[in-house]
Amino acid sequence: MSWLEDLRGLDMNEPADWPSWFVVMVSLVVCLLFLFGGWQFLIRDQRLSLDYEREHELELRQTFSIKKGMVVNLPAYQAQMIQIEDMLAELVQQLPDSSEVPSLLIDITEAGGRRGLEFVVFDPQQQELGDFYSTLPILMEVKGGYHELANFISDLAQMPRIVTVDDLEITADEEGVLTSSLVLKTYSYLPEGL
Repeated sequence: MSWLEDLRGLDMNEPADWPSWFVVMVSLVVCLLFLFGGWQFLIRDQRLSLDYEREHELELRQTFSIKKGMVVNLPAYQAQMIQIEDMLAELVQQLPDSSEVPSLLIDITEAGGRRGLEFVVFDPQQQELGDFYSTLPILMEVKGGYHELANFISDLAQMPRIVTVDDLEITADEEGVLTSSLVLKTYSYLPEGL
């Protein structure tokens, strides 16, 4: 056991006299301590930071891809928005404002008169308010033939303003004259702020 004797006779103040195997061992231990300390205090934090930055880079790439797609499609979206605004303006034009409703009611009665229908009941009801429009239901009862009624409803569909037909009930008497009760609904545009 000469190495034990070498360790006992070792003078710590004279490293030049240390045995070569002991110098190699101390050097290895010191190197291992430096490696462990470097890993623990420098590299590990850097790796955690690197992992975080890689995740952040993936998120940024995804965000970039989404925004790039939006930018690439922006002209198409703008063109589509213009089309939608034009369609909305066209539809709003089909909604009369409240001052045009009386003339629309006259147009409805004239359309029925042109088709040979006899108005038994023509009763505009209370307006129902919506988000940007109001609905005016009109209770009607008309007498006439099948073709006259069908042509009248066709005329309503061709009007420049929106008029819908609801709750249509048709009865016939023994002479073949139809009595039709229905609810017409017309819509008017509500200006903003009402």
